[in-house]
Amino acid sequence: MSQRRWIRRLLIGLGLVCLLAFGAWFPGMGRSQTPSHIAMGTGGAVASVDERATQIGLEVLRTGGNAVDAAVATAAALGVTDPFSAGIGGGGFMLIYRPESDTVITLDGREEAPATVKPDLFRDPDSDAGENLPFFPNRISSGLAVGVPGTPLNWATALERYGTRSLADSLEPAIALAESGFTVDETFASQIERNQERFAAFTSTRDLYLPEGDVPPVGSQFRNPDIAATYRRLATEGVNDFYRGEIAQAIAQTVQAPPVVEVPPFTVWPGDMTTGDLDRYEVRVRLPVKSIYRGYQIYGMGLPSSGGITVAQTLKLLEGFDLGEMEPAAALHWLIEAERLAFSDRNAYLGDPEYVDAPLAGLLNDDYLAERRSQLPSTAPVDVANFRAIAGNPLPYQRDPSPSLTQPPEVSQTYEPGGISTTHLTVVDGDGMAVSYTLTLESTGGSGIVVPGYGFILNNELTDFNLDVPHPNVPEAGKRPRSSMAPTIALAPDGSLLAFGSPGGSTIITTVLNIAVNLIDFDFGLDEAIAAPRLSQRNSGITLVDQGFELTELGSSLLSQGHQLTTAKEIGAATGIIVNSEGMAMAVAEPVRRGGGSALALP
Repeated sequence: MSQRRWIRRLLIGLGLVCLLAFGAWFPGMGRSQTPSHIAMGTGGAVASVDERATQIGLEVLRTGGNAVDAAVATAAALGVTDPFSAGIGGGGFMLIYRPESDTVITLDGREEAPATVKPDLFRDPDSDAGENLPFFPNRISSGLAVGVPGTPLNWATALERYGTRSLADSLEPAIALAESGFTVDETFASQIERNQERFAAFTSTRDLYLPEGDVPPVGSQFRNPDIAATYRRLATEGVNDFYRGEIAQAIAQTVQAPPVVEVPPFTVWPGDMTTGDLDRYEVRVRLPVKSIYRGYQIYGMGLPSSGGITVAQTLKLLEGFDLGEMEPAAALHWLIEAERLAFSDRNAYLGDPEYVDAPLAGLLNDDYLAERRSQLPSTAPVDVANFRAIAGNPLPYQRDPSPSLTQPPEVSQTYEPGGISTTHLTVVDGDGMAVSYTLTLESTGGSGIVVPGYGFILNNELTDFNLDVPHPNVPEAGKRPRSSMAPTIALAPDGSLLAFGSPGGSTIITTVLNIAVNLIDFDFGLDEAIAAPRLSQRNSGITLVDQGFELTELGSSLLSQGHQLTTAKEIGAATGIIVNSEGMAMAVAEPVRRGGGSALALP
């Protein structure tokens, strides 16, 4: 049975047969209308998790803006309608493809630790045993967890270097949206409901998102005049106000003295961020991670994100197997085990490149990868529930005149739970410029702390640090925590361009891998590749799956081989755009996950 046939059977079994009419990637689909998560055109396209934000991005393209202009406008709108996943209180990574030079640029707007941060950042001062504060709620809902936000400067940098419009112009549609309001949908309401206790602990968050003490009902109108005023201040005063002016002072004060209610339901620890920390922040323009997989040139985000490197390493491990010609269960077995091995190296070696001399040349060396490929087990590991792969030793496979490592570090192989936090948007304009942009607050709802009077939530990104010492991702002053964000751009052998990415914590990496393998090895259309069930192995005993995959014939086959599958409600909420060699674009957003996304295109 071909790969395409088994995934079609799987989707039909899951009640998603309506998606299959769009299996070919373009014309001749036999329908006069496409669903809201699929769009085609030659004048540019936008895909995001939210229809209102997608419409704003498309209007920028319609009125002559380029892909960077549209991406920033879309992201600003998501700060209004999807404020629990992204916004100016967080950070992110942006990939930009410039067709005139055939190059990919990456912008690192990752959050940064304040100058006072030490490895014992989350140590409980009341613990005689030196234990850390509980992750929930004390760590994630605290001033300690807040990193210096990078998103506003990332927008300004992208526009100044590669856009055609000002920051003021790019913010105007989002200002109007925040002032006029929008209809609360189930996703917006459910995210507040899941965070109700945390949000109720802070007066500013309670007043904004729990009016009259309760979750805004689905179908009601929601307005955020404070974020509108903040955006307008950025438009008139410039982004420096966020890092050196009135907004910077408000952020520092909020971190140092969180606006807790009179009797909070849990202890809220203050942080030490100062206006000096905000003033020192810089966006980094970095080289992408470039790799070749079956003729595709794949560009990803480098450190401090582990996304591009781990995607590249996993695909290189898989290159030794002809997945498209295998039985489905055999192909997915190799995907699972390659992910497990790549994550063991990720956990051991990767961190902020300004603090860690990560052995990237060795990790991506062909001979090292051949050695690691030979270590992939042909069957699921014995006692898989307790199994952890051991990191390899890439050091002999690189020439480094000043190595900081002489032997592999002894690092715990911790399991990182995924989440539905973060958001991803994808834009392509009519001239072929493409943007793949993932932005985040870390947890859904970030720290839960709204800056009083300014209408945006602060991140809790410093919880992305590892607390075991020594570790390449240990908290340090000025350091950027390791990320899993993996915005991706690929150039195919046939001349087509692909841009895609996903939210989902550390499952971002495996979601991007699932989509890439579906497209390249299994010959899916982009819509099928995004809609298909996902598997996520991150060097844990369990492999997470979604969409009821564990109940299918294929899931049963993997279980019978010894793999341990555990269901998640959803893994990721991806968006992507593919442009063929003739300039026809197909934009795709999630059909179901996180309530479904939105894709629009210009004819």
